[in-house]
Amino acid sequence: MLKRLFSLAICAIILPAIASGLSYAATKRAGLDIGSVMNSPGFTNSVQILIALSIISLIPFFLISITSFLRIIVVLSMIRSAIGTAQVPPNSVLIGLALFMTVYSMAPVFEEVNKTAVVPYNNGQITQMKAFETGMKPFQAFMFKQTRERDLSLFVQFAKIPAPKKLSDVPIYVLIPAFMISELKTAFQMGFLLFIPFVIIDLVVANILLSLGMFMLSPVMVSLPFKILLFVLSDGWNLIAKGLLMSFR
Repeated sequence: MLKRLFSLAICAIILPAIASGLSYAATKRAGLDIGSVMNSPGFTNSVQILIALSIISLIPFFLISITSFLRIIVVLSMIRSAIGTAQVPPNSVLIGLALFMTVYSMAPVFEEVNKTAVVPYNNGQITQMKAFETGMKPFQAFMFKQTRERDLSLFVQFAKIPAPKKLSDVPIYVLIPAFMISELKTAFQMGFLLFIPFVIIDLVVANILLSLGMFMLSPVMVSLPFKILLFVLSDGWNLIAKGLLMSFR
């Protein structure tokens, strides 16, 4: 329990710094040096604060992009759609569950980042840029493990860069979108399997109502209790959480 709480603290400490570094790297690639803009004499302190807050607002976007959150939230949303409960569980509950499952599944990565980047930086052993580069390596290793080779080669081809000889040669702006579409494909594959038993229940109920001549009764209203019953009896949340966590190993 203490280890998980420690990982949550590491998530709160190091991920914003990494996300800020990612946004800085993206702006540098786009030809915009944020540092020179912020230090320009033509900007007042209030404008500099506004620019800084605008950059910070990108942090949640980067956190979603480089962790297991994307796959988890898509699968949880699809199971809710498969059951047919429009807003149950609410979005806030699904997002909260996805966040804590993300922290749980990413705990080894957070611990490695803390050991190799956060602690040396706090001790003054490495610079901020070195801490960013070192802290990104565990995330890159995680993303490479979950990224399909076909998706990675697609973005390497359109980036018009030489074919990387090793994984460390792949730029981060190429790896992140390849990782995201790989995560989406995996999430949709899992969602398809989750839909099958509930679709079967809908078909059986619809055929029974049709054979009884009950055309005015909505099949969705009749099948919903049976789908909820199936989900509860099979301990659905436990199975989904187990499947999601095992899919990252």
